[in-house]
Formats: sequence, structure tokens, C-alpha cells
Amino acid sequence: QLQLVESGGGLVQLGGSLRLSCAASGFTPGYYAIGWFRQAPGKEREGVSCISSSGDRTHYADSVKDRFTISRDNAKNTVYLYMNNLKPEDAAVYYCAASETYCGPMDYWGQGTLVTVSS
Repeated sequence: QLQLVESGGGLVQLGGSLRLSCAASGFTPGYYAIGWFRQAPGKEREGVSCISSSGDRTHYADSVKDRFTISRDNAKNTVYLYMNNLKPEDAAVYYCAASETYCGPMDYWGQGTLVTVSS
């Protein structure tokens, strides 16, 4: 059974930084592309970033470009999302998900980790 577990969420000040982690198990490292998504109360879930299975290609939503960085360490079965200069609109539950294609439909989802931004 493929499993994804997010961690690293918490309370951060406006303009601060946070690192989210997505630990994967149940599949060969490097097989799946990974995406990060977020959902704020009353809003639609949106894609934040995605990374290819090897890590050679990445994509970012316009709202987080130049502030967030996605990376992966397949030896550790972990994908990271480095978030910098956090804004109130970044507050949400963040989910990681796995896909067989780069930035394609996601087949497996984690349970999410909450990020709160305080002023």
C-alpha cells in the first residue's frame, strides 16, 4: 500500500519561512511524480508545485513563484517544499500527492498538514 505522510506544518509569522516534508512508502523511489496542493477554508483546493520522478523538472503556481522551492531526495523517499516570505494567503492545509506522470492526475494523497500565518 502506497502511503504519503506530510509533516512540518505549524504557526509561522508573516514573512517567515517553513519547510514541509512528504515521506513516501510502498513504492520504488523515483517512480512517481509528486505534487503539493493546498486548501484554505471556503476555497477550492489548488495546485502549488510539482516535481518529476527524477527531480529534473519542477513547476510552480504563479502565486508562489520566487518564494517556494520544491525538491526531492529519492534515497530518503522524501519530497520537500521550502516556503519563504509567507503571506496570509498561504495559510491552508497542505497536501502532497503522487502521480505516474509529471504534474498529471494524482492517484495517491496524504492526510495534510496545517500551515497558519500570523500577523
